[in-house]
Amino acid sequence: MLPARDTLVTYPDGALEADTVVLHVAPTADGLIAVVTEATSFHPVDAAWPDQPADSGSLTVGTAELPIVDAVVAATDGTGFFLGGDIPVRKGTEGWSFLVAHLVAGDAEIAEGDSVSVRADASARRALSIGHTACHAASLALNAALAGNWSKAAREDALGAPDFDGIAIASSRIVPNGSVDVYRLNKSLRRAGFDTASLAADGLGELAASVTATIAEWAAAGVPVRIDRDGNGLTDRRYWVAELPAGTASIACGGTHVGSLAELGEVRVELEAGDDAGTPVLTMRTHAAPPR
Repeated sequence: MLPARDTLVTYPDGALEADTVVLHVAPTADGLIAVVTEATSFHPVDAAWPDQPADSGSLTVGTAELPIVDAVVAATDGTGFFLGGDIPVRKGTEGWSFLVAHLVAGDAEIAEGDSVSVRADASARRALSIGHTACHAASLALNAALAGNWSKAAREDALGAPDFDGIAIASSRIVPNGSVDVYRLNKSLRRAGFDTASLAADGLGELAASVTATIAEWAAAGVPVRIDRDGNGLTDRRYWVAELPAGTASIACGGTHVGSLAELGEVRVELEAGDDAGTPVLTMRTHAAPPR
């Protein structure tokens, strides 16, 4: 049965387990089985912006515990079923349901209508949640540190600073207890009024230290973090919200997070200048060392 509504997701609230029912089962091109359930606690990777990897964990049906090889966003218009990069429409398109597909081994015995339990691994989830929260904190701290590098008015971030992160970002990857963000320092950025020459390699150490110090201040203050959302469906808008000293920051985000910047522990930011096919790039690596 092809689902007529989005998968209900509980992972934004920190849930690791969900008892639910199988709505659709389909073989994949690489020999796995895609299992769609009514609800899930399992965070999937999004093909459109694959910043946070899927959770690790399992799906239990009867007495059988099936390892989940991967989890991806899927979609259906009621007639076809599409996985990941094969989805032909944008997320949230009217008339389409967007789903979490849990990928299990091709010989797994599972069928539509089965009652199942979805379980995400707690330690793997926490490491990615720390990494994602650190990523958002670093982006805001970087924007603040670069606020004086703009000669024109620019789109503002959640704290009112020029949004270098949002304007220049090329890719973002969440890793356990950290993140890797790449920014393109191209002609469009210069035309927008940003002084790319100011990001000379010999000055990046000082800039990284400034960003690191800002995050350390926020972490020491125990800044609380929460997820606000418009609904329980996969495509309902969700927001990362942090009560920072400079004000409340709200950033649209579909990932998972910890409940306080204090949980990041000691954070270190590294900045590196590079080149991507002739275009200068800036790479920011964020490392968190959470308290044990």
